[in-house]
Amino acid sequence: MSSGDQAVHLIYLLGVLVLVGSALVVRRIPIAQGLKMFVGWVLIFSVAFVVFTLKDEFLALGNRVLVETRGGIAQVAPGEIRIRQAPDGHFWVTAEVNGEPVRFLVDSGATTTSLSRDAAERAGIEPSSGFQAMVRTANGIVMVDRGRAERMKIGPIERQNVAVHISDAFGDMNVIGMNFLSTLSGWSVEGRTLVMRS
Repeated sequence: MSSGDQAVHLIYLLGVLVLVGSALVVRRIPIAQGLKMFVGWVLIFSVAFVVFTLKDEFLALGNRVLVETRGGIAQVAPGEIRIRQAPDGHFWVTAEVNGEPVRFLVDSGATTTSLSRDAAERAGIEPSSGFQAMVRTANGIVMVDRGRAERMKIGPIERQNVAVHISDAFGDMNVIGMNFLSTLSGWSVEGRTLVMRS
């Protein structure tokens, strides 16, 4: 919030306090009781002013606490997100694929972003015509279809025309690979948090 906006809100709050004070005077409330009520209103409006002025900072702090305690995505700066490590030691994130929410494992060891057959169908991704490809995974070599996600979005970070592999062999596992991570301006692991920068 700009200093001009803060000044306007301060003037507004002072005006409200003057109205409250004048109402107490008009009602001829005893001075001690009126002073207590006035101080009470001053405290209420002071807290409201502080909360309203610092609301963006409170929201950012709330996001960070949520990520620390429950995992998930927190946006702490424009174009930057933080993903808390899950209890299993991996980084999991829910991304939008063509507008459809899909849960992914973030895996820098995977070359290409991969989708289960079910996730690809829900996101409306059709396998491209042509031969299947053989891909080496942690579970051995599997046959995959190639496809493309028109739009893939993680928090504020969005990419278009993302190449994906589709296979029944993935079960319900979906993986964000290096073909997505390499489009970022930067990514790193800081302690138990994965940081992605658009």
